[in-house]
Amino acid sequence: MARLSPADIARVASRGLRGHPLRFSLSALGIAIGVAAMVAVVGITQSSRAQLDDLLSQLGTNLLRVYPAPDLQGRQTRLPTEAVSMLGRIGPVTAASGTGELPDVGVYRSPYVPSGKTSSVALQAVDPSLLTTLRGTLTGGHWFTTANQAVPTVVLGSDAAERLGVHTPGTRLWIDAQWWVVVGILDPLRLAPSLDAAALVPIPAARTYAGFDGTLTGVYLRTDEHQVMSVTGVIPRTASPEHPDQVGIARPSDALTAQLTANDTLNRLLIGLAAIGLLVGGIGISNTMIIAVIERRPEIGLRRALGATRGNIAAQFLSESALMSATGGLAGALLGYAVTLVYAHVQAWGTSLPLWVGAAAVLLTALVGTVAGLYPAIRASRESPTHALASI
Repeated sequence: MARLSPADIARVASRGLRGHPLRFSLSALGIAIGVAAMVAVVGITQSSRAQLDDLLSQLGTNLLRVYPAPDLQGRQTRLPTEAVSMLGRIGPVTAASGTGELPDVGVYRSPYVPSGKTSSVALQAVDPSLLTTLRGTLTGGHWFTTANQAVPTVVLGSDAAERLGVHTPGTRLWIDAQWWVVVGILDPLRLAPSLDAAALVPIPAARTYAGFDGTLTGVYLRTDEHQVMSVTGVIPRTASPEHPDQVGIARPSDALTAQLTANDTLNRLLIGLAAIGLLVGGIGISNTMIIAVIERRPEIGLRRALGATRGNIAAQFLSESALMSATGGLAGALLGYAVTLVYAHVQAWGTSLPLWVGAAAVLLTALVGTVAGLYPAIRASRESPTHALASI
């Protein structure tokens, strides 16, 4: 018995655990839950980050929105009508498109809808180049063309289409006492969410049919990605030389980055809670092994009487603890991967979870189990053969 090989020790340890399957399963389950939570949080975080990186790669981080800021008295200001052309002349700017809201014009499904029941859909006059500047896409229909931008045509944002109950192009809307035709419906605009709830009409048609006076409420700019900060510095005086303090600048992609930062903070909290669960599982394993030592004193005494050394006994119980925790860790890692796959599929994300995460989780739990089983193993090795056999 003094020459037990590692394979013999593992075999004896597995037999010891199989002798108490319910206790083994419940103890391993505590570890599995903690590990599954940790792996799932890491997996969902990595998948979310990969999805956001892909989104930012597609949409770009070089989009800027210029808007009129309130003056010192808090009164709303306006951008000059020539702001788009002036901003477009900035060297690194590759595209500039203006928008202007028509707050006093309602959007209705028919002339019989009571005034004011607009379903919170705003009317925005936009440059025909806006879709290219935002890198937007359409669910159905098409964007404004050279042929239709001077006639009463509308493109609906994704939210506006839902609120108005419009699902196909060709539907007519009642705007400013006349019919306008919906020619397209946009996909959600992640970098311009305010336009999702708007009905967009081309500026030429808005001037002719809706009384648009050219007042801009926003300008979207695309710049060279390496010149964003320098462009930001010259925008106020370029857009409004007389009142640069009344020009505000936003970088829409910052909102997505802030969202990721908030998610990271929450994920760190969740990982901390999962680690506490793993610690509780380790304490459970330690408690289980102490009880096992007490219940198996006759077995310990018999093995000692047959020649097993203290080291053999300690190695057996330490192996049982490590095997129990490693089994729970493996089950938890597999469960965590499964949760990540299901969640990513539901969110229509790609799955990004390196295999080393699961391997590290299993090794960590084996370490936790070894530490948790250290005291029970030492206690078992110190059992006197005489006293142990006397308890039979």
